[in-house]
Amino acid sequence: MANVSSLVNESPILLPLNKDKTMYDGFVTVQERDFRLRIVLPSDRQLKRAKLHCCWELKHLLRGYQHIVKQVRFYFTLTFCVILQEVALRGHPESLSIPPPQYYSQLITEMEMLGWDKLLFIDSEFRTLRLKAGDSSEREHILTVKLKAKHPEESPECSADVPVPLDMAWTPQSTLEKLHSQFMLVLESLAEFWEVLDEIDRRTWVLEPERPSRADTMRRIAIGSSVLHNLQDVLEIEFPSPATHEKSSFSAECGICYAYRLETAIPDQVCNDPRCGQPFHQACLYEWLRALPSSRQSFSVVFGECPYCSKPITVKMAAPLS
Repeated sequence: MANVSSLVNESPILLPLNKDKTMYDGFVTVQERDFRLRIVLPSDRQLKRAKLHCCWELKHLLRGYQHIVKQVRFYFTLTFCVILQEVALRGHPESLSIPPPQYYSQLITEMEMLGWDKLLFIDSEFRTLRLKAGDSSEREHILTVKLKAKHPEESPECSADVPVPLDMAWTPQSTLEKLHSQFMLVLESLAEFWEVLDEIDRRTWVLEPERPSRADTMRRIAIGSSVLHNLQDVLEIEFPSPATHEKSSFSAECGICYAYRLETAIPDQVCNDPRCGQPFHQACLYEWLRALPSSRQSFSVVFGECPYCSKPITVKMAAPLS
């Protein structure tokens, strides 16, 4: 307890919350900055089992230094503040950099030019903005902009829910209004594409993806009775319907990992033998065949045997999972 008391003496705005003095709450001041901190001791007051709860700023600064914090927890002496200063401030000096006043005046000027009605969100550091934009079909989109400390000299990071790379032109003379205008041009170039996908979503039973985003470029659909009956006659099958079939019947599991989804991938490799027809994930089949001594590889294609029927099967080298 003496060690905790010494910390309280060093930081007088860190105060006990109960009579047993097993819980302390307040602020620790380091280089004229206050960080919210709570110390919770167990009933036996063993410091090695003390718990630290801190504000998000301090947690962000200490990211990657948890092992040092655990060591400090053993002896809660006055060196706590010294170690905090070394780890938090010197370990992440850029996190404490505050933009000059010109940064904020520039940002306000640009937002006035763009229009405050287009601002959906701005974080407490005035670095991350979400701007809304509507296309010609009144679909609403969001452009996320992350400004650099030297804005506008440095180009911001931009992201949005679109199926194409978002390459925005930027110069030190650029503004958020010009950035927003470029985004509008991207949206208009994709308007017809989204019209087609929206019609597919309205008129078909979409199996994949379950909740399509504006960045998705594919649809996996179940063909129903709306298709011409000629197709049924030619293929000699009856197409499924949501009223008579379960969605799970279209989700064949991989024959190697026994799962339908492998992160974002679904089984897309099928044994060519009609008596087998077992589906596999491309990555699973590639790793399976590559491990077999009887398999051979030519460039990016692996030749081997189906794990189920032993018939010849091939697979291209799997792309790394994102």
